[in-house]
Amino acid sequence: MKKLLIIVMACYGLNARAQVDESKDFLYLYSDSVVFAKKVTLRTDFFDSWQLRADSKRVPTAQVKFFNNKDGFFANTRKLTFGRESEFTERIIEGRINLFQEWTYDPLSYDRRSIYRARRAQQIDFRMYYNKGYDDLKNVSYTNLKADMSDNKESMNLLSSYRKSINASRAMYIAGGASLVAGIVSLLVATSSNGDMSGRDHFGSQGPGLKDVNFTPGFVLFGIGAGFVLGGFAVQSSSSRHLENAVDAYNR
Repeated sequence: MKKLLIIVMACYGLNARAQVDESKDFLYLYSDSVVFAKKVTLRTDFFDSWQLRADSKRVPTAQVKFFNNKDGFFANTRKLTFGRESEFTERIIEGRINLFQEWTYDPLSYDRRSIYRARRAQQIDFRMYYNKGYDDLKNVSYTNLKADMSDNKESMNLLSSYRKSINASRAMYIAGGASLVAGIVSLLVATSSNGDMSGRDHFGSQGPGLKDVNFTPGFVLFGIGAGFVLGGFAVQSSSSRHLENAVDAYNR
């Protein structure tokens, strides 16, 4: 009896997913049921809390996994955010892997044109979310994507390139930070040494002035550190392209 119940629930979930028509406004609940409406809106209530409405029916946001309306398709990030509060993020890439942007949907200040312009220039990174079909959202990360793209060799190769770029970028940031710290220490030591030597000795002779102190090692270390940081940023930018290409390859 228990096995039969599990099979029935699974079939119900698959049937609900098969019946989703994304040309219409709807709410997709965590129970895998779908509520269609002429108009779905997200508004604040009297207590300034978000509230979803399917026509005149009010639905608690905690029950809604996805919703679709004239502004786009949105997913609830409550399971992935601190405090588990319901916030909704827009799907910007649709395919076998669906990608969701990192910022939260606010219908009161939502501007399709400004969102579109920002979205065109946006790179895929670890602040975003993704899923397959109507599954739960996951954070964009090498580990998660590796598990979900394991059936596509091209995507796996691109993910491997992404990981190598990220590791190289981190190493360059660490080296850059160490060089900058060393540069600061070198300058402090040189300044302190100058302070000790600029006064008169016990014979009354004047010590060397600031112009006699060598600050060159400190500035050289600063330059090396800045070079490593800029290099790390450049490598990190290229890693985002590897990630984008991996998703594109999987969705082809």
